[in-house]
Amino acid sequence: MWEENELSNVEFIPEPSDYRIVSAADSATVGHQEGWRGEVLGWAPTPVPVISRPRRNKQRIANVGIFLILILVFWAIWRSQLLFLELPPPKSEWAFEDSGVRDLQSLGYSGDGVRVCMVDTGIDNTHPDLENTKLEFKDFISGSTEPKDKGNLAHGTMMAGILVSDGYLKGVSPDVVLGMAAALGDDGEGGNSGDQNVVSSAIEWCWKTFDADIISLSLGGESDPNATSEGPTTNAVRLALANGVYVIAAAGNDGGSGDDGRVATPSNVKEVISVGALDEDGEVWEGSSIGSNLDGNGEQRLNPHMKPEISAPGVSIVSTAFDGEYYSSTGTSDATVFVSGILALILEAQPELKNPDSQCITDVKTALMNSASPLDESKSHDSRWGYGAINGESWLNEIRSSGACL
Repeated sequence: MWEENELSNVEFIPEPSDYRIVSAADSATVGHQEGWRGEVLGWAPTPVPVISRPRRNKQRIANVGIFLILILVFWAIWRSQLLFLELPPPKSEWAFEDSGVRDLQSLGYSGDGVRVCMVDTGIDNTHPDLENTKLEFKDFISGSTEPKDKGNLAHGTMMAGILVSDGYLKGVSPDVVLGMAAALGDDGEGGNSGDQNVVSSAIEWCWKTFDADIISLSLGGESDPNATSEGPTTNAVRLALANGVYVIAAAGNDGGSGDDGRVATPSNVKEVISVGALDEDGEVWEGSSIGSNLDGNGEQRLNPHMKPEISAPGVSIVSTAFDGEYYSSTGTSDATVFVSGILALILEAQPELKNPDSQCITDVKTALMNSASPLDESKSHDSRWGYGAINGESWLNEIRSSGACL
C-alpha cells in the first residue's frame, strides 16, 4: 500500500471509453498540463515521447521534394505542349484613359474618314487585332506588295496596334485609313534604322500618293547643329507641311545625363508637333529627349512651337506584335502614336481642320498648348515635358472655343 503522502501529487483521469479505467498523472512532472492523458487506453507508465526535431525536418524535406517533383511534371507537360495556359495579356488601359482617348471615343469618334500615314518598319496585319484594318501598304526597302514587318521586335506592327487595333486591344482611332510606308529595317544590332533618302521618299508618298491628313513619325535622327543643310528627311517634312498635312514626330529617346539638349530630327521642325513620353504615374520618362529654346539657326523658339510641344503615354505600352502576340514597348515612339491618333479623332469631329495652311497648323498647336495639363504649375513650358500632358477632349474643346482655322 502506498502511503497517502506518496500519492499526494497523483491525479487519476478516467479514460473516455471506459470510466472504470483511469490514468495516473503526476502533477509535479515537468511539462504536465491539466487534463493530460495517455495516447493509448489505460495508464501510460512513461511520458509520451515528443517527436524529435530531426523527424520534423525529414517531413519538411519530403514535402519540398514532392513540390519540386510537381514542378518538374508541369514543366515537362508544358514542354510537350500537352497543356496550354491561355492567360490574357495585360492592357495599357491607363494610357487611353489618362490621355483622354476613351472620353473622345465615348462621344462616338473613331477616326472614320481620316487618313493617317506611318513611316516605320512595316506591319504584320495577320494579327487578329489588325485583320480588319483599312490598310494601304508601300514597301520602300524591297518593293514587296504584301504587308510585312521588316523590323526588329515588330516596331511598326506595335505602333500600328496602338493606333488601329480592334480586337482584344482597342486602339486610339481604329477606323482611320492607315498608310504604312515600310522604310526602316532591322540594323542587325538590336535596333531599326533607315537611309534618309528612303525615309524622305516614304514621307513624300504619304502626302503625295496616299493623301494623308496626318503623318506619324515614330523615328528620330540626331540633330547636327553644324550641318550646312537640313537633310532630305527634314526637307520632306517641310514639303508635307506646306501641302496641308499635320506631322507628329517623336522627340527622341536620348534623355538622361547623355542628352544632347536637342529633340530628334525631324521633330525639331517648327510646325511639327514634337512628343515626349510619360509613365503611368504621369511622370516624364527618363529617356525622353530634352528640347532646346533655340532653333537650328540659333533663333529663339516662340509659342506654340517650343520643343517638345506635348507629352503622352509612352512607358510599358502593350500592343500588337508578330504571330498574334503582344509586346510591351517604351519610348517617345509610342507617345507619338497617341498624339497622332487623338488628332485623327479631332479631325473626324472637326473636318474643317483638314488640309491646313500654316496659320491653321499654328492655331491647332496653340489649342494643344492651352489645353495641355502642366506637370508643374509654375512652368508654362518645360524642356522635357513641353506644355504638359495631352488631354484629347480638352484639346477638342479648346479648338472649338478658340475658333481655330476659321
